[in-house]
Amino acid sequence: MSKTTIIDKEDAHQIREGMKADCTKCFGLCCTALNIIASSDFSINKSAGTPCLNLQSNYSCQIHSQLRDKGFKGCTVFDCLGAGQAVSQITFKGKSWRENPETGKKIFQVFPIMEQLHEMMAYVSEALTYEVPENLADKLSIQLKKLQNFTELGADDLLAFDLIKYRFSLNELLTRASNFIREKAISKLPGNRNLKDFDHARVDWIGKKLEGKDLRASDFRGAYLIASDMRNTDLREVNFIGADLRDVNLSGADLFTSMFLTVRSNNPKFIHNFPCLDAFVAST
Repeated sequence: MSKTTIIDKEDAHQIREGMKADCTKCFGLCCTALNIIASSDFSINKSAGTPCLNLQSNYSCQIHSQLRDKGFKGCTVFDCLGAGQAVSQITFKGKSWRENPETGKKIFQVFPIMEQLHEMMAYVSEALTYEVPENLADKLSIQLKKLQNFTELGADDLLAFDLIKYRFSLNELLTRASNFIREKAISKLPGNRNLKDFDHARVDWIGKKLEGKDLRASDFRGAYLIASDMRNTDLREVNFIGADLRDVNLSGADLFTSMFLTVRSNNPKFIHNFPCLDAFVAST
């Protein structure tokens, strides 16, 4: 493959920065399609396909300015990365589940698939913003273009799409990107250390006191960091893919070059019924 096919860092950055929710173009899908479990993040139980009791007829939230006070702090940090408007305006061409109730079930089934495709796009586009070997950038670029094409599929094709199978083509690439970046950072740190010395994948550090620690280049894949104290920590070149960061205190922390911080880091209480992204953690 020629070098010209590689998505350069600036373009990758624009793609990643452009992946933002536009609720004005969405039919309230995060408020309807997803299953929600009552917790400290959400004050109610809600089954998938059932509109939240706070969703208004125009698809806006009637307590939007009071979400935290009303027990819905999980909603305040959720971002579908643009999947909602993609499903609403592209996949279903502006036809809402309220106006076309016969397609409502399919809309709700497609949304979590689209959301995961967008999240995978976010991972890959972010990886392309870093200095990685050309052959790796080449392969990441191929995957990003494929993902972009997948988001344009029709509803039936999206429902038939094998997310579990596809993520295997990304696992190795994302791990290679993370390892390359972290290994480079480790080489500049004092002491003769390697990647294994920074492996904290799936660690249970719930409530752990880490204030002021130097955690550079750590691998926190799938780590349980709930309510940990990370004030003033150095988190540069840290891999956060799949980590649970609910209620973590990050005041003053240096997150400048930390990797793969996404919505799922803050909102595992949104249940998708698709284990694709959990599998990123399980198999890497």
